[in-house]
Amino acid sequence: MSKTNFNYDEISDTLYVSFVPEAKATGIELNNNILLRIDKDKRQAIGITFFDYSLLAQKASFGPRSFPLTGLAELSEELKELVLGIIQSSPVTNILSLSTYTPTYSESIPITSLLKTPVTVAA
Repeated sequence: MSKTNFNYDEISDTLYVSFVPEAKATGIELNNNILLRIDKDKRQAIGITFFDYSLLAQKASFGPRSFPLTGLAELSEELKELVLGIIQSSPVTNILSLSTYTPTYSESIPITSLLKTPVTVAA
C-alpha cells in the first residue's frame, strides 16, 4: 500500500485522505460527516473523506469527540460486516478509533473518533 496522502480544502472544511491514490472505489456513508471509500473486491480501504473536518477534529475538555456511525444501519448485513472489518484494520485504524456506545443492555451503537488530527485547522 502506498503512502497516505492528506488534502485539506479550507473553503469547504473537507479533509480528503487517500490510501490508494486513483483507485476505483465505492463510497460508504458512515455518517453525515464521514465517507469511507472502499474496494469491495479487495476488501480494503481506498480513502476517507471528512466533511466539516474542523468539527470532527475539535477536542472537548475531556478528550476526543465521538460520532455514531449511523450509516451502518442502512447497509446489508454482509456489507456492514465488510465495512466494520475494514474500519478495524490498518490503515483506517491509524486515523479512526472504533468503539461502542451502549444506551441499553440490548442496544449497542458503533461510534468513532479521530485518533490524531493529520491537519491542523485554525479555530
